[in-house]
Amino acid sequence: MSHELQFYIDGAWVDPVIPRTLDVIDPATEEAFTKISLGSEADVDRAVAAAKAAFPAFARASKAERLQLLRRVLEVYKSRYDEVAAALSREMGAPQKLAKTSQAGMGTAHLTKMIEALESYEFDRLAGTTLVTREPIGVVGMITPWNWPINQIVCKVAPALAAGCTMVLKPSEVAPINGILFAEVLHEAGVPKGVFNLVNGDGPTVGEAIARHPDVDMVSFTGSTRAGILVAKAAADTVKRVHQELGGKSANIILDDADLRHAVTRGVAGCYGNSGQSCNAPTRMFVPLARHDEALEIAKAAAETFRVGPPDAADTVLGPVVSQVQFDKIQRLIESGIAEGATLVTGGPGRPEGLNRGYYVRPTVFGHVRPEMTIAREEIFGPVLSILSYESEEEAIRLANDTPYGLASYVQSGDLARARRVAARMRSGNVYINYPAWDAGAPFGGYKQSGNGREYAEFGLEEFLEIKGIVGYDAA
Repeated sequence: MSHELQFYIDGAWVDPVIPRTLDVIDPATEEAFTKISLGSEADVDRAVAAAKAAFPAFARASKAERLQLLRRVLEVYKSRYDEVAAALSREMGAPQKLAKTSQAGMGTAHLTKMIEALESYEFDRLAGTTLVTREPIGVVGMITPWNWPINQIVCKVAPALAAGCTMVLKPSEVAPINGILFAEVLHEAGVPKGVFNLVNGDGPTVGEAIARHPDVDMVSFTGSTRAGILVAKAAADTVKRVHQELGGKSANIILDDADLRHAVTRGVAGCYGNSGQSCNAPTRMFVPLARHDEALEIAKAAAETFRVGPPDAADTVLGPVVSQVQFDKIQRLIESGIAEGATLVTGGPGRPEGLNRGYYVRPTVFGHVRPEMTIAREEIFGPVLSILSYESEEEAIRLANDTPYGLASYVQSGDLARARRVAARMRSGNVYINYPAWDAGAPFGGYKQSGNGREYAEFGLEEFLEIKGIVGYDAA
C-alpha cells in the first residue's frame, strides 16, 4: 500500500486532519509523478502528543535494547536500499549511480557508525561523589532538506534513537518520498509506537508548528541560513534547544606548493558533486595570483568533461538541480557574475545544449572573481565555481575566512605540516586537507552563520542528551 498521502503517527499510517495535497515534481521532466499530503498544525499536535506519550518508556530502554533496535533498522534499511535509491533519483534528479552509491549509501554509513558509537559510549561518569549522567533530551522536532535527504534524516533519527529520544520528522516537501520509505523501514524494524512520527508539509506551516510547539524539547534543523533564523525565532519563546546545520560558502585554498593541475581538477569535481547542491561544497577556489590564468585553463578543461543529462542515462555525471526555484536562483547568480565583471571561463546562463526541458544547469566557472562580488558572497547551490587569487598565504587565509559562513574549508599543499598550520587558522567546523576520503566519524557542523551543534557518530549522539549531576550520589 502506498503511504504518500498519509502521515506516520503513533505507530500507524493515518490520514491528514485537513486534506490538502502537493505535487512532487520530477526535476528531469518538470512534471509531477506523485502527490503527498500537506500537514497542518493539528497534525503536528497529534504527532507531538504521540511522541510525548512514548517518551517515558523509551527513555528507560537500556543501551542494549537501543542497540538491538538500531541493528534491526540497519538490516531493514539494507533490504529497502534499492527502493530508496530509486526514489532519490526520481525526486531530486540524482544520477542513478550517485543515488545508489552516495545518496542512499549515507543511510547505511550513518546507521553503522551510530551503532559503533553507541556500543562504546558511556552515559554515566562518577566525578568524586557526584554522578554525571547523560539522559535523552525528550521530544525532538526534526526538519530536513532536499539536497542529501536520507543522509540528513538518518543523521538525526539514528542518534535520537540511540539517545532514547522520541521524535517528529518533517522531511522536505520537495523530496519527500525517501522519508516515507524510511518511516516504513522504522515500522518494519519494530520501533515502538510513538517513538518516531512523520508529518509532511511546508516550512511555514508544519515546520513552524514543530519549532514553536511547547511540548517539543529540541528542534534539529538542516537547511538554509535564512530558514534557520526563522526556526530559531519560532523556538525562542519556549527556550528549547535549537540544533542547526545551515548554509556555506566554503573556501578551497590551493597553496603555491600544491600540484596545480591535480588540485584544480579535484576542486572542480568537489564543487560540482550532486550538481553543486551541497552546503559544504568548495565553491570559492583561491589560487596564487601568478598562476591564475593557468588555473582557469585547467578548470575549464575539467568542467567541460562533466556530462549533464537525464538521471537514468548511463553516461550522466550531473543531473538537474532540484526545482524551478533553485534553477531560477542559480541563473540569477550566474547573470550577476557576468554583470559584475567576472570572467566567464565556461558554462553560463541557460540549459546545456540539447536539454530543453528539466532543471539542467551548465557547469560554470568564473575567473578573476573579486571578494566583494555576489558570486563570491552568496551560496549558489549549483555547479558554479568562483576562482579568486591571492599574493601571500596570509592573504589567502584572510580572504577565505572573510565570509559570514563557516561550515567547511579545504587546503591543498605538497607540505602536510604547512597544510595543517593553515587548517588550524580556518574558521570553519570542518577542514579537509588534500581531498581526503569522507569520514562518517568526523564531527560535522559549522561556525558563524553555518549553524551550531554537530552531527555524525558520538558528536551527533551528544546533541540529543541532557547532562545531569547527581550530587552526593556516592557518599561513602
